[in-house]
Amino acid sequence: MKDLIVDKAKELFLTFGFKSVTMDHIANEMGISKKTIYNFFNNKNELVKSVTNYMFNNITSGIKQIKKDSTDPISELYDIKLFLIKYLKGEKAAPLYQLKKYYPDIHKKITLKQFEFMTNTTIDSLKNGVRLNLFRKDINVDLISKLYFTGMIGIKDQEIFPADKYDPIFLMGNYIEYHLRAIVTKKGLKKLNQFIKKN
Repeated sequence: MKDLIVDKAKELFLTFGFKSVTMDHIANEMGISKKTIYNFFNNKNELVKSVTNYMFNNITSGIKQIKKDSTDPISELYDIKLFLIKYLKGEKAAPLYQLKKYYPDIHKKITLKQFEFMTNTTIDSLKNGVRLNLFRKDINVDLISKLYFTGMIGIKDQEIFPADKYDPIFLMGNYIEYHLRAIVTKKGLKKLNQFIKKN
């Protein structure tokens, strides 16, 4: 039952936002009493923490599988993008904004976990790209991994990129292309252009 509550809460939080969804809302959607939810979670804060950890684990598992199946680091980034869009229901801005505003401690902890995971996986992909002669040999992989993470977090900032003006999916696609064009070799650029044209 606990896992079912977390899964349903995740779905509702991603659709309506972490602040907007109440315990009553979750109970009504599941056809259970609010008391049942409180048997597993002392308060909403605990539930939000469980949901964000659950999402982090699912996303990192999905990304690890994509990296394992990937043929090259260029298509890998776009495969990860599609996976995230599907999992996060189109990368809506409201849930992340509400998490940051109303649950700052949880947001900070999950961001630190994201930073560690994302920079490590980006470093692996960059090194792989250099080996395959798709990325330039002179790139600073540590610096670029941090720049990539900062940019990916930055494009979700609602004050700089309000969702009514900037579609989150459009932003992510453009940021990935911007990132790749800065580091590709001639071989990598050819592959990137073919990939963009095909997709």
